[in-house]
Amino acid sequence: MVLAALITAAASVPRSFLVCGLLGLVLLWQGGRLLDKLWWRPRRLERALRAQGLRGTSYRFLTGDIKEFGRLNEEAWCRPLPLGCHDIVPRVTPFLYNNVREHGKTCFSWFGPMPNVTITDPAFVKDVLSNKFGHFEKPQFPALTKLLSDGLTSHDGEKWVKHRRILNPAFHLEKLKLMLPAFSASCEELVSRWTQSLGSDGSCELDVWPELQTLTGDVIARTAFGSNYLEGRRIFELQAEQAERFIGAIQKIVIPGYMYLPTKNNKRMRQINKEVNLILRGLIGKRIQAMNEGESTNDDLLGLLLESNMRGTDESGQSSLGMTIEDVIEECKLFYFAGMETTSVLLTWTMVLLSMHPEWQDRAREEVIGLFGKNKPEYEGLSRLKTLTMILHEVLRLYPPAIVFSRKTYKEMKIGGVTYPAGVIVELPVLFIHHDSDTWGSDVHEFRPDRFAEGISKASRDPGAFLPFGWGPRICIGQNFALLEAKMALCMILQQFEFQLAPSYSHAPHTVMTLHPMHGAQIKLRAL
Repeated sequence: MVLAALITAAASVPRSFLVCGLLGLVLLWQGGRLLDKLWWRPRRLERALRAQGLRGTSYRFLTGDIKEFGRLNEEAWCRPLPLGCHDIVPRVTPFLYNNVREHGKTCFSWFGPMPNVTITDPAFVKDVLSNKFGHFEKPQFPALTKLLSDGLTSHDGEKWVKHRRILNPAFHLEKLKLMLPAFSASCEELVSRWTQSLGSDGSCELDVWPELQTLTGDVIARTAFGSNYLEGRRIFELQAEQAERFIGAIQKIVIPGYMYLPTKNNKRMRQINKEVNLILRGLIGKRIQAMNEGESTNDDLLGLLLESNMRGTDESGQSSLGMTIEDVIEECKLFYFAGMETTSVLLTWTMVLLSMHPEWQDRAREEVIGLFGKNKPEYEGLSRLKTLTMILHEVLRLYPPAIVFSRKTYKEMKIGGVTYPAGVIVELPVLFIHHDSDTWGSDVHEFRPDRFAEGISKASRDPGAFLPFGWGPRICIGQNFALLEAKMALCMILQQFEFQLAPSYSHAPHTVMTLHPMHGAQIKLRAL
């Protein structure tokens, strides 16, 4: 009787009222979910962390610490450092520096509504990066990541394993040796261009930062695309612009749906992504056609990826074990960004520091001339460079390209006596760890390459404190590529030039994805 009465009553209600009522319920439900995500859940996580003795900033609705992060950066970045000062943490990452100083070496802050726990103990950092507990994944921002590169570094689980397995052959020692002619050709072009810039007194002043970006972009183009490298140079220019815009967008991504708004920056990022994808799809199409006609893959990155992809297709032509064409595009985008960016940053800071410390420049040149004379460097000699290797390691310690690694808990886990709930970002501040006097000693801010004289493991009080390329199974796949390229470039530069800082140089490291010289790297070259 009651049910029949309710049905009769409902039937008598106008349909528009029912639709409005249902819509109201849906909006109320969605509003509740949003309120929980942006307020109640962060408050629960904050209480859980504080209850275990962790200290940190208090949660601010929606934005967290992003405004304070930006404000401190603006203040710090407007003042350059004294020449020769390598105590760069307060300038490069002032928010982290202040937070650790106020709340301790394990503390938390807020990236929007997400708690961001900073862990600086090398032993715990190694545990996180080795993923020994299996409870970590890379923080995902799909709408933004796709615009830069949705490649190996953004994958987890089986997809990461598959892509890593396919990519590994491209970075084996035998393959790297085959890439040396490409390294050498690009470096010869650089040295020739610099030689032509010399004045009548045999010297000139150059901003080597864009010069070295061009060099490493050219190397990537040659090693990724072989004979088609000229077509790939445009990708380097576009990816560089995309990285700049990425930083501006990532600080606002905590606003729900921000990346889908038609802002000027968002529209330009989509235009860049479309053009990069179009160029890569064209290059891939040409290579597939050439491979189908029996041409060699040339052992470059694109050929290796496509060869793996072809091995992994079923009878219908659908990708089964290998990568899809879209996967190949994303890996090429990542290879461009990671390969070009990391090595150009390393080379730039190495030239700056060797200019600041000419005694080490002389020692490096003496070693290079002793091994190669004025001849083109070859692999066996490059592998015997002890002084230059120590210099590169010390530059990577003081000025690591990537200043922080991040992971995210996807289930509750315990590390260092603290239980972290699911949904916590774990921040591993490489730059801070590399500048920690408790680990590296009282001379931590001094340029002392000889601290690596007995290898990386004995350079500090903790063998796991040197992390420029990460650690564990996800250690950078291209680290040997980057170091070999850097050695080749520096050898050829040291053979031809001596260099010092130009009067116009301003020592102002800051982050744009990686650790850039804010106002360039003006160097005075003199021919030998």
